[in-house]
Amino acid sequence: MARGSGSYDVPVELALLGAAAVILIVAAAWSSRWLGIATPLILVAVGGALSYLPGAPEIPLEPEWILVLVLPPLLYSAAVNVPLIDFRRNLTPIAGLGILAVIVSALVTGAVLYWLIPDLGFPAALALGAVISPTDAVAATSIAKRLGLPHRLVTVLEGESLINDASALVLLKTAIAAIGGTLSLWGAVGHFGWAVAGGLLVGGALGLVSVWVRSRVTDELLGTALSFIVPFLAYLGAEQLGGSGVIAVVVAGLTIGHQSARRFTARSRLSERMNWRTIQFMLENGVFLLMGYQLHIHLAAVVADYGTEGLWWTLGVGLLMVGVLLVARVAFVAPMLGWMRLRDRRSLERGERLLAKGDAWRERAGEWGPRGPERVDRVLRRRGADLEFLRREGLGWRGGAVLASAGMRGVVTVAAVQALPASVPYRSELILIAVVVAIVTLALGGLTLPIVIRALGLQPADAAALETERDELIEEIKAVTLDALRNPTLVDGAEPFDDKVIEQVGREAAALGRAVEEQFAPADDPAHDQLRRLRALVLEAQRAALLDARATGAYSSLTISAIQAVLDAEELRGARRDGH
Repeated sequence: MARGSGSYDVPVELALLGAAAVILIVAAAWSSRWLGIATPLILVAVGGALSYLPGAPEIPLEPEWILVLVLPPLLYSAAVNVPLIDFRRNLTPIAGLGILAVIVSALVTGAVLYWLIPDLGFPAALALGAVISPTDAVAATSIAKRLGLPHRLVTVLEGESLINDASALVLLKTAIAAIGGTLSLWGAVGHFGWAVAGGLLVGGALGLVSVWVRSRVTDELLGTALSFIVPFLAYLGAEQLGGSGVIAVVVAGLTIGHQSARRFTARSRLSERMNWRTIQFMLENGVFLLMGYQLHIHLAAVVADYGTEGLWWTLGVGLLMVGVLLVARVAFVAPMLGWMRLRDRRSLERGERLLAKGDAWRERAGEWGPRGPERVDRVLRRRGADLEFLRREGLGWRGGAVLASAGMRGVVTVAAVQALPASVPYRSELILIAVVVAIVTLALGGLTLPIVIRALGLQPADAAALETERDELIEEIKAVTLDALRNPTLVDGAEPFDDKVIEQVGREAAALGRAVEEQFAPADDPAHDQLRRLRALVLEAQRAALLDARATGAYSSLTISAIQAVLDAEELRGARRDGH
């Protein structure tokens, strides 16, 4: 376990190492705020320095630990917090960067590596290309959020990191199968296609089943505990069927995150959100710390196999791969943005023609059943909101420059490269190349991305516009609230609500969460039960109005999330008032 002598038993030593890692991670996160350096960069540097201390213990890193135990919860915690409406509206750039860019980068870097090392064989070169192609959004988004990058760019970076891990790992598995000579070209295409389809099916099915089960578990502690097994079930289930476990985890997380506002209690959502944020923080930063700590092992392995000259040659190839990746990303982003601008203009034209025929569609909607007009109106409202989003937040050249600059690699690159078979030639060199790519892109992006963002003068969403939008949504919810108060539904045939109770709950609902001073009646007073039931009724109406607004896409996810948090807080306050 240890490079130097030690008097601790292995479990004690591991416990001490774990405690030290937590302290270092928290200290790095705290210091990054005033140093202006992304936390992952600090942790890589600290880990590298610690690894050379006398007596520093060896920490074996099995790739399965990362791919099976770390990657699924990391992806799930990110996916479950991504608003589905943002994902849908940005699907084109997310899919372009997360799928096509990964394939292009893998082919280009694989071809260059094969040209440099012909003895390697193209399948093995392509495998390394797949490993170093996916970006890691942790450092990029931490910088972007700190500097106030527009919300759409943050969404694209986060969405890209969710998808590109799946693309890279599926491509890696296909390349490894080809190394063994067991896969033809069409077999590789079929293997890739089934991996994607299997991941989608398993993830979607497990997400729906999880929502159904957890909606029937009223204890938020038990519900959160159940959520801990979802990423592992999704990953292992899809892998057993030959599908992509990473895709399954992402789809399950998106499904559960979208359904949680409708199917879970506020307390469950808040409890789960905090727990998963903590897990995500510790896992992703722990891997960066371990990445720096493992660097000396990869350097020593190359020196042992190829000597000092081989080490310098390998480091040079790693730097060359960094340059090739940067050029490939810029070359991909530029035409993608041009195509998107053309596509957005056409979408605006088609959408405006559709909205112009809105009255005609509404007239015909009555022929499609009693809910026909409501459904048509929702579709038209959603389409109108999408068009407004395109006008307001189109991706221009400045946004493209940020996307091109945010090509940092991280967790998946370091873990996946160690999955290369032992029979692959120059394996230790390939591992070091991948580690160099991860560390250099992380350092380069972490230092240059803030400069790029400041130089371009990008600004976050206008605070006044968000406040106006928030006020508009509150007015919509108030209108629905008034309707609920005018026609309060009785529960189990109970006596009608007292006028004073209706007036009091109306004041609370209009405030949407502001504390209203009140004196409760004794617990055995019938008015107390009426107060509780009417509050629940009004809150349900408010939540239904918020979900309807989210479904139409008329408001940004930032506004929806802000109102959701207020309603959740009000539900929790009501539960505490009623002694639950």
